Amino acid sequence: MPAMPRTQPPTRFAYLGPEGTFAEAALSSAVPPGEGSRQPAASVPAALAAVRSGEADAALVPIENSVEGAVPATMDALADGDPLLITREVFLAVSFVLAVRPGTELAAVRSVASHPHALAQTARRLAELLPGVVPLPATSTAGAARQVADGEVDAAVCAPIAAQRYGLAPLVEDVADHPGAVTRFVLVAPPGPLPAPTGNDKTSLVAVVGDRTGALLELLREFSVRGISLTRIESRPTRERLGVYSFSLDCEGHAADARVGEALAGLHRVCDDVRFLGSYPRADGRENKPVPPTAADDAFAEAAGWLQAVREGRA
Repeated sequence: MPAMPRTQPPTRFAYLGPEGTFAEAALSSAVPPGEGSRQPAASVPAALAAVRSGEADAALVPIENSVEGAVPATMDALADGDPLLITREVFLAVSFVLAVRPGTELAAVRSVASHPHALAQTARRLAELLPGVVPLPATSTAGAARQVADGEVDAAVCAPIAAQRYGLAPLVEDVADHPGAVTRFVLVAPPGPLPAPTGNDKTSLVAVVGDRTGALLELLREFSVRGISLTRIESRPTRERLGVYSFSLDCEGHAADARVGEALAGLHRVCDDVRFLGSYPRADGRENKPVPPTAADDAFAEAAGWLQAVREGRA
């Protein structure tokens, strides 16, 4: 049965598993381990399905990385299925080790596995360390570590916590091609009351535009005319046919802000479909750009009052 609308804070959390993933570390940084139960899921769609079915109150999943960009599985799973809302975001610095069973030497490594994003972030270093070895994709970095522990592969690119959890030895540390990478995770829950505006918020949504001239411009104009800054925009196929795309985007501001609310209403009018994914506090350490005076809530209220006066013959 579909998840019930949120009325209480979540106490049952799903995350991209198995144990030892960056997602588990990000969840622990957002929610103290003593506050609620945690259940690892085999994939991002599985974690979100647990929320949709009511088996979990919320799920923490990766949505983008500073090196590799968006996580398609998350973007697609949020765009399809029963609606879910992002209630907060979490940023986690990620570092990778090349983990092996204790006693394994580099020359003995004939296979290495990890999540595709981790493999992409370590491709150059792996080619230097293991020339001729073709990396194998895994559902998660911790899943790859577990494969090593089970003897299925020789080495894994994973988080230090995963190596420790599965009894592996870090053969090479800091194997990332671009040190200092950060992954953004989002905590997703069933629809319910939005977090209160903080003055430094983000709003996320998915908009489907038709196959017509100027469709994307119409979408962007709803933000630009109101002085709203986009922090992310990416296109995804809708799987209907070539030429029809959805745009996943984040913008500064909260749905409770007059200018953001009007932009959402405008998108609903000009787009083929709009899925609201939530308004939540910004957590990347940056401040939203100052609101132009003509786009402040007071300006919207004054303009609405003037229009009402016009319609009543008082202006």
